Amino acid sequence: MQMGWTRSAVLALGLFATAGSALAETKARDVLKTYADIAQAMYGDAHTASLDLQKAVDALIKTPSEATLKAARQAWIDARPWYMHSEPYRFGNPVVDEWEGNVNSWPLDEGLIDYVDAASYGDKSDENPLYTLNVIANKTLKIGKETVDASVITPELLKDKLNGAMSSDANVAVGWHAVEFLLWGQDLNGTGPGAGDRPWTDYSLTQCTHGNCDRRAAYLKVATDLLVSDLGDMAAWWAPGGKARADLEAKDDKAGIGTIFTGLGSLSFGELAGERIKLGLVLHDPEEEHDCFSDDTHHSYLNSERGIIAVWTASYKGRDGKLVTGPSLAQLSAEADPALAAAVDARMAETLQRFVKVQEEGDKPGGQRWDQLIGADNPAGNAMIQGLVDGLVAQTRALEAVIAKLGVEVKVQGSDSLKDVN
Repeated sequence: MQMGWTRSAVLALGLFATAGSALAETKARDVLKTYADIAQAMYGDAHTASLDLQKAVDALIKTPSEATLKAARQAWIDARPWYMHSEPYRFGNPVVDEWEGNVNSWPLDEGLIDYVDAASYGDKSDENPLYTLNVIANKTLKIGKETVDASVITPELLKDKLNGAMSSDANVAVGWHAVEFLLWGQDLNGTGPGAGDRPWTDYSLTQCTHGNCDRRAAYLKVATDLLVSDLGDMAAWWAPGGKARADLEAKDDKAGIGTIFTGLGSLSFGELAGERIKLGLVLHDPEEEHDCFSDDTHHSYLNSERGIIAVWTASYKGRDGKLVTGPSLAQLSAEADPALAAAVDARMAETLQRFVKVQEEGDKPGGQRWDQLIGADNPAGNAMIQGLVDGLVAQTRALEAVIAKLGVEVKVQGSDSLKDVN
């Protein structure tokens, strides 16, 4: 959805290179380089973490057991934060946005991939003709007018034929959430406690449950390998000479700085506050939980906020413990207006603490996870989640004031869920 706020100005502030004017102490070009360096580091960390996930999935497929399934689930949870840090790069960088659909699309119609609980899921959808296609159970697939040979589950089948098939966003065949579903299965607990509970025997060739265990393992293997490959591609694209970095470097200073603000504002406002959080709160629908199979949403959204702060401050601590830092958007903004930049710092700090409280609630013994907090009969939990929306909107408004001061033109993604937000 693209009905966000747009704020532009044409103020001559001396912050960008123009004829006869000097750059401020913090050069925009240096800020852009740091931004690209951090992108390379974030996607590199996501890629290396996914290699650990790949090893755990391979172990599960080779020797299915309760222990190997548990280890694969933990590897998914351990890898996920490194990707979520990178989300501010999705918006404003076309090469990332075009790629993201293969990596983090959601929500997905589980019946496209595998068996589902018929009582809760139903047997058809007016919006998606492939609602119950069940690739794992069927070696021949009917996709629109095309009959597709699915006797062998291949990367091409999942990525090219099925992902986004028939123009339905719910046909998510690859990426983090396809792998998540294959590891956890459906969460049938509604807004009560508990995540998905797929049995390890769904991957056993000797004690197979729910049929087609060989094809289920093949699907999980292909989807995981694709995720690893895609994350490796993006890390390479942000390296020196890579196409994502080259696209950024080809922009002038104002356009480049506008790219960074577009990412921060769009993720903060339209995506996180609106499409992910407010919509689920309005509907009280556990299906609107981002990591709905694993119940790990409280960690994922916290790490998206951490990614926003890392990009704003140009300070990122990588998986290896090394700090990637340099001239920052925060510094550039403070040189234009210290008070406005300080307001962004304050709003981000406040919002981060709200996410931390939700994370602590979800992790404590007997605590409530995201799907419980958004339940219709949970006013206290709803208030916690609404606090996240309020914090994200406030930090976006603080960013908007800096954008106007800098004279940068951006268009931030909006959300119908926030259409009444001033």
